[in-house]
Amino acid sequence: MEHRNQARRGREYQEQKQLFAWTRQPSIRSRWPELKLLHHIKNEDRQATAAAIAIDKAAGVKKGVPDLCLPVARGGWHGLYIEMKAPGGRPTQEQLWWLEELMKQGYYAAICCGWEAATITLSDYLGGEILRDE
Repeated sequence: MEHRNQARRGREYQEQKQLFAWTRQPSIRSRWPELKLLHHIKNEDRQATAAAIAIDKAAGVKKGVPDLCLPVARGGWHGLYIEMKAPGGRPTQEQLWWLEELMKQGYYAAICCGWEAATITLSDYLGGEILRDE
C-alpha cells in the first residue's frame, strides 16, 4: 500500500509540474499575467523523519492544506485553492475539510484530477466563469 501511495504522490508531482509548465507558456501568461502568483503550498511530508515532521508542524505546516494557491480575486471570490490529484486519486478527509472551510471563507476551492483539469479550473476562474453566490 505504501508503494502505491508513493507512486501516486510521484504522479501528482508530475501533474503539478505539467500544470506549471502550462502556466509559463507565453500565450497563457499574456492572457492571464496573474498566473505569476500561482504557487505551491508545502504540505506535510509523510516520508520525512519524525523530527522533520515535528519541525514542520511547529512552523505551521498542516495536514490537508490544498496544494496550490492563486491569490487573485475573481467572480466574488477572494482567491483560488486547488488540491491536485493524479487521475484516479481521491482526497483525504483532511483535504475535504480544508476545501469546505476555505469555501466558507470566500475562497473558491477545487479538486483537480490531472493537470488538464487544473487548466480548465484556472481558465474558468480567471475568465470570471466561476461566480460566488452571495
